[in-house]
Amino acid sequence: MENPFKKAVENNENTKNNEIKDETENNNTTEEVQNVSDNSQETKESISNNNETVEKEEIKDSYKEKYEQLNNQYIRLAADFDNYRKRQEQEREALLKYGAESTLKKMLEVLDNFERGLKAIESVEDCEKVKECYNLAYKNFTDVLNKAGLETIPAEGEVFDPNFHEAVMQTPTSEKPEHTIIAELQKGYKLGDKVLRPTLVNVATQE
Repeated sequence: MENPFKKAVENNENTKNNEIKDETENNNTTEEVQNVSDNSQETKESISNNNETVEKEEIKDSYKEKYEQLNNQYIRLAADFDNYRKRQEQEREALLKYGAESTLKKMLEVLDNFERGLKAIESVEDCEKVKECYNLAYKNFTDVLNKAGLETIPAEGEVFDPNFHEAVMQTPTSEKPEHTIIAELQKGYKLGDKVLRPTLVNVATQE
């Protein structure tokens, strides 16, 4: 007859062995799941690192491209400015060298008239004829200067203005208001707003 106690012990051992086996299998499964999870995390981190590297390279390339564009613009601007500076220097030198060319060309006509006048009065005894030649040359000369921009500063009868007049005499009088210019002693001239020479004047003062 089979021993029931022995059978119970064997059943108990078999149960324990099955539990140990199941637990081992569960542990193995857990470890496999953990390994898969770890591998997945490593893969994600690797992908993330790769994405960051790619983004950094793209940003670096973008900055490099912008730098090259700005550098090229700077080089072109520097070259343009250098060319502009050279042109300005050439124009300034030409202005200093040939600035009076136009006026001198106009003055040649006056010089020609003086030469004609000198030849004309060599055999002339009439003073009126000489005076006529002189007046003609003088008018021609003043016309050329006026075309060049020369202006006479008005004086006699004007109120004294230290910006345009220089008082070299003062005459007490009751016939003219005080500070009125009563005589022009030497003509003054200006070019545009610039005074070339002030007019020398005699100014009225109170008696």
